[in-house]
Order: sequence, then structure tokens, then C-alpha cells
Amino acid sequence: MNVILLGAPGAGKGTISKHLVDKYSMVQISTGDILRNEVKNQTELGIKAKSFMDSGDLVPDEVILGIIENRIKESDCKRGFIMDGFPRTIAQAEGFSDMVGRNNLVIDAILELEADDDLLIKRLTSRRTCSNTNCQAIYNVLYQPPAKEGICDKCGSELIQRSDETEEAITYRLKTYYEKTQPLIDYYNGGSNYHKIKADLPLDEIKASVDSIIK
Repeated sequence: MNVILLGAPGAGKGTISKHLVDKYSMVQISTGDILRNEVKNQTELGIKAKSFMDSGDLVPDEVILGIIENRIKESDCKRGFIMDGFPRTIAQAEGFSDMVGRNNLVIDAILELEADDDLLIKRLTSRRTCSNTNCQAIYNVLYQPPAKEGICDKCGSELIQRSDETEEAITYRLKTYYEKTQPLIDYYNGGSNYHKIKADLPLDEIKASVDSIIK
């Protein structure tokens, strides 16, 4: 089972990805994670990507797609993978579709998590992250608070609000998301494997909806 997971910041992609990984032994593929790994390991594509990153430019689609293709060919992806937040543009979607066909794979489900902006802003502004770079545990003061206010349960370090999770920053992130990603939603919408899931429901109901689609 191979899945593309779409949704605005705060829609719950990370939570649903973890659910799919835990319940169905699927592999979560985050472009940011694999990009950093390729750079760290100094692979040919990683070196090429770093040259763009160091100059402050966006990494071109062909480099991103090449890195993803290397990842989906690894043995653990044979049991199924989740594309978390990728593709982001129609050009990436078209390139990914060609890649999937080239490797004799099928995308079984495209899941879009949908929620109103007010809820997304509320979720993200209440997030707190452990300041210890070796921990980076994430909490939510409304839904998953630490045992002691402002202190990480795991390592005892101070919890902070990231600069990109203030209301102003999140409003801008959502505006950018809709401008760049709405055409992608329109691109996928209408296909037999496309499913829209209300992400403002209780978590158990969201998971049940996902499970129903997967089964």
C-alpha cells in the first residue's frame, strides 16, 4: 500500500503518518529528512542539492525527484510507503507519476486532510518544542501538554515556541500553502484513489476514516 498524504500545516499529517507506520508497517518518507540524509552522506545528489542550499536557492525538482527515487527503491519501501507532504506542485506530481510508473509501482490512495484555518492556527500556535537539539520532543499546550508547564518530560529542558509557529508566521505559511498547493489538490481531485478526510474531527474518528480507506 503506497499513499500520498496531503494537507496544510497543522492538519495532522505527522500524526496520521505515525498511525500508518505503527499499524500497517508502512515507511514514512519526508523529503526534508531524506534530503538532509543525502547531504550528510555526501551522495552525488546530496552534493548537488547542497550547492543550491548553500547559495540560498530552492533545490530543483529533478534533484528532489532523483533523491526520492533512490529512497523508494530501498528494500524497506517494499512493504508500502507514505509520501508526507510531497509532491507540493503539479510539476513534482507529474515527475513523481512518471517515476512511479518507471518503477512498476502504484499509488493506492491520496489522502487530503482538511481543516479550517482557525483550527490550524490554534493547533500550531499551541505547539511547543524541546530546546535541547538532541531531543526536540514536540508538545501541544492544549492537546498534549507536558507534565510540568514549560519543561520537557523526556529530558527536562525548556520548551520553546518556534519562530515559524507564531500566528503571523502561520498565517503566512497557510497563504503560501494555498497559493502553491491548491492547484495540486485540483490536479488529484476526482481520481478514484483520491480521498478527502475531515481533520477537525476527534482523532479516533480521523484514524477510523483512514483505516476504512486503507482496508
